[in-house]
Amino acid sequence: MPKAVVPEEKRRRRRPTRSGTVLSEGLIVEAALRLLREHGSTGLTARRLGLALDCDPSTLYRYFRGMDDLTLAIGDALIGEALRGWTPTGRWRADLHAVGLRIHAAYVAHPQAAQLTASRVSGRANELAADEAVLDVLRTAGFPLPETVRVYHAFIDQTLAFAALDAASLALPRASRRADDAMWRSTYARLPATTHPRIAEAAPLLSARMVTSAYPTALEMLLDSAEARLRELRGPEARPGPSLSS
Repeated sequence: MPKAVVPEEKRRRRRPTRSGTVLSEGLIVEAALRLLREHGSTGLTARRLGLALDCDPSTLYRYFRGMDDLTLAIGDALIGEALRGWTPTGRWRADLHAVGLRIHAAYVAHPQAAQLTASRVSGRANELAADEAVLDVLRTAGFPLPETVRVYHAFIDQTLAFAALDAASLALPRASRRADDAMWRSTYARLPATTHPRIAEAAPLLSARMVTSAYPTALEMLLDSAEARLRELRGPEARPGPSLSS
């Protein structure tokens, strides 16, 4: 049976740990991110966290119901990192473009954590704030509610899907990443036009593009589609706006 979570105001230890640290939820999440970066998802255990924080592992359950609850908090922290410093401009396309890139960047900056959390729904404060912000941007832009939910769904899932994909690549051993990147030059670039004409003609472009994230391109394509749909809903008198400032 999971232990009850102690209310926030009672969570802090009355005395520091042996290293002089006063525990908090944020401090535990920071330590968990370090462990994930150093050891991957299999290295994130209550025992290792206790060692890292110089406390008994059971102390962690004063802050989280279990390791899965901690996982949700880690994901929420990544979203909070993405939203930090962002404010809407009132230009719906520019705002969604900025939020998408920020979320993607926050996740790929912590690839091991991204793999663990990108598919999760935490219901925590930062996640709710991000969802509210995206929905508000779309509604304020004039999207009807059904279209708002449709675009929101595609926007969020696409952003997190690319974050998970790119994080999985970054989490590979360095030698494996180099080998994957080199494959576009060592194999694809050498295929003869007689057997693979389309790959052969595209090989120079493929070798340059396929080693980078496709998320910025996919984001632009999604926003293009949303903008075209908004113009359609507004009627024939509506004129297209500039790419990142409509």
